[in-house]
Amino acid sequence: GMSSRDAHEFAISTGSARVTWDGSHATVFVNGAESSSVDVDHPEVLEFEYMQHMDAALEALAPSPEPVRALHIGGAGCALAWAWSIKRPQSRHCVVEIDEDLAHTVRDLFDLPRSPQLKIRVGEGRQVLDSTRPERWDVIVRDAFSDQSVPRQLMTLQAARSAWDALVPGGLYVANVPHGGKANGRPDVAAISEAFDEVVAVADPKVARSGRWGNVMVAGRKTVRDQSPHFAPLDVAQLDRLLRKLALPARIMAGKSLNQWIAGARPMEDPQGE
Repeated sequence: GMSSRDAHEFAISTGSARVTWDGSHATVFVNGAESSSVDVDHPEVLEFEYMQHMDAALEALAPSPEPVRALHIGGAGCALAWAWSIKRPQSRHCVVEIDEDLAHTVRDLFDLPRSPQLKIRVGEGRQVLDSTRPERWDVIVRDAFSDQSVPRQLMTLQAARSAWDALVPGGLYVANVPHGGKANGRPDVAAISEAFDEVVAVADPKVARSGRWGNVMVAGRKTVRDQSPHFAPLDVAQLDRLLRKLALPARIMAGKSLNQWIAGARPMEDPQGE
């Protein structure tokens, strides 16, 4: 194991990564992009705003310490899975990481919970989604990036429907959508809005206005008529209360305000004949 808290760079399957330390805070950069930040002495404290928003969305659906079975597409430092393992002790997390070397290094570097509490599976997220048996997961987190964008095959309408299939009735799909600057998250959110029934998005107001690059957190809940869901409906008022406790302002978009934000953007589709 690499227990020393010295900055170091290492080769990974897709290029290079480096880890920098500031006391007990570790930051993982993948090919130059900051992809994970975790305080190893307090891994239950989430550093990234969009992860705090994902946590709030799950709290508004199923307050901790209720356990969840969660699939995380996009691994890096496993920050969210690690935090949820602590806040929801009986949970089961499967983290899908496309880069085998990165997966092994993160296991060496951090004192992550062991399998079956937190399992890292090397694979490509869309293939994993498509091969998952129906109603396998309570929560699916999509947080996969290549450079600063989401891999296309994870943004399509078919990808969102694949996630819907893999969730239990009442289950939650949360996705990290880059938006603002050169990034346009609207088609991505449109795909999730088309595949899921109850959808909310949360963003820094400036990011929502495309004033700067940032992350929009979108959450979709699977509702199935005539089937008793595992969880109650997503409590938007409770989500709003939880967001108000956070350090930075976050705007909820739902219903009419979300449709206005999507502004007629069309979801991307898988290429024909695949």
